[in-house]
Amino acid sequence: MKKLINKPEDVVVEELHGIAAAHPDLVKVYYEPNYIVRADAPVKGKVALVSGGGSGHEPMHGGFVGKGMLDAACPGAVFTSPTPDQMLEATKAVNGGAGVLHIVKNYTGDIMNFEMAAELARGEGIEVEAVVTNDDVAVKDSLYTAGRRGVGITVILEKIAGAAAERGDSLAQVKAIAEQVNAQGRSMGMALTSCTVPQAGKPTFELGDDEMEIGIGIHGEPGRTRLKMKSAHEIVEIMATAVVEDLPYKSGDEVLAFVNGMGGTPLIELYIVYNELYQFLQARGIKIARNLIGSYITSLEMAGCSITLLKLDDQLAALWDAPVKTAGLRWGV
Repeated sequence: MKKLINKPEDVVVEELHGIAAAHPDLVKVYYEPNYIVRADAPVKGKVALVSGGGSGHEPMHGGFVGKGMLDAACPGAVFTSPTPDQMLEATKAVNGGAGVLHIVKNYTGDIMNFEMAAELARGEGIEVEAVVTNDDVAVKDSLYTAGRRGVGITVILEKIAGAAAERGDSLAQVKAIAEQVNAQGRSMGMALTSCTVPQAGKPTFELGDDEMEIGIGIHGEPGRTRLKMKSAHEIVEIMATAVVEDLPYKSGDEVLAFVNGMGGTPLIELYIVYNELYQFLQARGIKIARNLIGSYITSLEMAGCSITLLKLDDQLAALWDAPVKTAGLRWGV
C-alpha cells in the first residue's frame, strides 16, 4: 500500500484539519463528533441541508458545503456510515428555524443513523425531513442496501435542492424538488481497478489486468457482470443503454449529463467517455442541455467512471445554473 498518509487510523481527522486550513472562508470544521458546516451557519430563516456518508468519496460530501449547496456534511470513517451523534450535532448547528432536510444515500447504515438523528432532533424541536437517493440502475440489492444504491444523482440533488433552499423555498418545497430530482435521475458505474482502504491495507477486490466490472458500487461492491476489457465506445454503450432504458428517457428529452471519475481516472479519459455519451444520446434524440465532467464522487484511487442522467425541465435547469460556492463546485459567484 502506497498512500500519502501518516497513520491509517488518523486519515479522516487529518483530512478534516486540512479542509479547515484550506477553506476557512467557506466552512467551519468540528471534531468529536466530526462534522463540517458552512462558515455562516446557521442561516436564519433558510432551510438547511445536511448530508453525509463514509469518507473516501471526496469531494462528496464535505467539498459541497457552502453557499448554494449543503449547510453541513458528516464524514464517517472510510466507507463507513457517520454516527447519529454526528448527524444530530450537524443538524443542530445549521438549524436556522426553517427546518432541516437530510439527504441520505440508500445504504442501510446511512438510513438507520440518519433516522435516529432525525428523531433526536425532532425531540429538540427541530423540524426534520429526509430524502433518500436510489438512482443506481446496476443492481436492485447490494451488500450495503435494500433496493438501489444512491450514487451520482446525490451530487446533482444537493446542488439543485441547495439552490432552492438558498432562494427561500419552504422545507416542503425543497423536499419536493429533491424528490423530483431523484425520480428523474439514473446512474451506472464501472471499475477498471479496485481500491485500497487505508486500514485494510489491501485491495477491496481483485480484477485481472484484462478485466473490468460493470455496475460497480462506490464502496467496491460487485456489479452486474465482470467482462474482458472493451473500448470506451463499447463500455459507454453498455452503461448508457442501461441508464436510458430504465427511466426510460426518450427522444425530445433534455438532460443533465454527469460523467464522474472514481478517483483514479484522468480527465482525458472522462472526456472520451463524455464524447461517446454525447453521440449515444444524440442518436436517440436526447439533448444534453447541461453537463458536469470530473471526479466528484470518488472511491479512493479506483480507476473507472459512472454516468448519471437527469431529465431536466426549466425549473431544474435554472436551479442548476444558480450560483454555488463550495470547495468542490462553484460558479456564478
